[in-house]
Amino acid sequence: DFENEDYELKNQCGIYSCVNKMCFFVCLFVCFFTQNPKTAAMVQNMMKEGAVEALRKCFSSRMEFGTAGLRAAMGPGIACMNDLTIIQTTQGFCRYLEENFGNLKERGVVIGYDARAHPTSGGSSKHFSSLAAAVFISQGVPVHLFSDITPTPFVPFTVSHLGLCAGIMVTASHNPKQDNGYKVYWENGAQIVSPHDKGISKAIEENLEPWPESWNSEEALKNPLLKDPYQDIHREYFKVIQKHCHHRYSQHTVKIVHTSVHGVGHAFVQSAFKAFDLRPPYAVEEQKDPDPEFSTVKYPNPEEGEGVLTLSFALAEREGATVVLANDPDADRLAIAEKQESAQWRLFSGNELGALLGWWMFHCWKQQNSDAAAVKNLYMLSSTVSSKILRAVALKEGFHFEETLTGFKWMGNRARDLLDQGKTVLFAFEEAIGYMCSPSVLDKDGVSAAAIAGEMIAYLTTKNTNLSQQLATIYEEYGYHICKNSYFICHDQNVICSLFERLRNYGGQKDSYPTKCGRFSISAVRDLTTGYDNNQPDNKAVLPTSSSSQMITFNFSNGGVATMRTSGTEPKIKYYTELCAAPGNSDVKHLKKELDDLVDAIVENFFEPQKNKLQPKPE
Repeated sequence: DFENEDYELKNQCGIYSCVNKMCFFVCLFVCFFTQNPKTAAMVQNMMKEGAVEALRKCFSSRMEFGTAGLRAAMGPGIACMNDLTIIQTTQGFCRYLEENFGNLKERGVVIGYDARAHPTSGGSSKHFSSLAAAVFISQGVPVHLFSDITPTPFVPFTVSHLGLCAGIMVTASHNPKQDNGYKVYWENGAQIVSPHDKGISKAIEENLEPWPESWNSEEALKNPLLKDPYQDIHREYFKVIQKHCHHRYSQHTVKIVHTSVHGVGHAFVQSAFKAFDLRPPYAVEEQKDPDPEFSTVKYPNPEEGEGVLTLSFALAEREGATVVLANDPDADRLAIAEKQESAQWRLFSGNELGALLGWWMFHCWKQQNSDAAAVKNLYMLSSTVSSKILRAVALKEGFHFEETLTGFKWMGNRARDLLDQGKTVLFAFEEAIGYMCSPSVLDKDGVSAAAIAGEMIAYLTTKNTNLSQQLATIYEEYGYHICKNSYFICHDQNVICSLFERLRNYGGQKDSYPTKCGRFSISAVRDLTTGYDNNQPDNKAVLPTSSSSQMITFNFSNGGVATMRTSGTEPKIKYYTELCAAPGNSDVKHLKKELDDLVDAIVENFFEPQKNKLQPKPE
């Protein structure tokens, strides 16, 4: 019908001018035969409505498989998450694993999923995970497929615990409701890093035609190669994190509220508190059960601000609770808010929680290790855009601190290297409310972090203090670290490239970075897109570089640090700033004013030329 009756629409769709005609028809044909009638219906409706741009967006370019795997809207076409693209991706991944592991059919893989679903396209995390399982089983590979929703940390834990070749988590974390994702872990229990992403991407391109058995998810679910690890992993995970419980406070009176923000976290956080003998937190009733519509929040991300926690604060007021814990929908992140003496709620930043949890983990470690020399074997990690507070603690206390590139894929892999060398990796964090409190999960884990935070809160309560007061104590001892982070939204890659290229050719001079930003002098520049770092003798960056992402860091003469980077999963240009003071400098008001002025100068001088094409962070 499309060929014979809708010639004008065909012309409007840009078949002749924008997209190779044969490629376009193949995409449509494959979509109609995805064996998912809802996905096919979406294409038919777009064609009937003449939705040219929507069709082009869905079919013009394939999703790029990177170190973060895949993340995109659920819908038809090669640019979206659907039955076909899940099968194609898994076929490529399966072939890549076969090339790298001669014992894949003995060891197998694990697949987990969150509660996301998209009624219009017929896609859901559970359905996608079944299709992925069918692909592996069709090739004789054992699959440990969770029979129910799980937090993302359960997948890397299972990879390590069972000695599997790889893991897949179907989730889009805190992204909008229409999105889904495909997150991949390697045999070491950490997320993949390059060159695995390139190898998998190449294998996907070489295995686009669905294998006959790849569609047979119902048959796969009956296959003896399929195993359900849910009960065993649930038991073993909580047994392992119990080892990080250092104090028992079953009788403490502190009241805590927890919200899973319509995600998977509720039952698991309750179990974690039970494992720590802690009083169970009050659950926000309207948000404790999974809801793919995220019906009570605009953004299902507790990092976005207090708007996500409105119902939590209301429950806390009713119950007399003083602390709120919040997980994102796949429960790998943790946010915390505390009621102040002013009756206002303080939502801690990811960097502030990194300081608190890092202090607590080291405090507990010292209680159990009397050998002063053991501290030399101890490591903490954070990403390069996170606060340098752990570096200050490490310098004074004698343990090692390392920073990695942004993302837990880097911290997880570095932690694995250190563990293999016999080192102790006590803690790792990133400012985006991600915390690794146990080396049993080489990724951020909001479930274990919630229980460990609960234990810390209980301990502080017995000392007649709270989180805010303890944070001030940490800064007084190790130096105030004042941070201010935000972002701009931008969907146009040309605008993003133009903004960063201007910084690399500042003032119209090629390969010349700015030396001033308003009244602030720039003392050093590190560009991890190009590999330039003028703080190094040879001007070459020490940390790995990537030409596929944008990231520039400026060091200022006043001790300030600012990093601008693009997000790997969202259409954002993020900026991170920090001003560090020496211990004893308690003029916080002056430090905050100095940092505010620095941020204003960065926005005015570095973002202003493209400001009309950027959307600021929503309030």
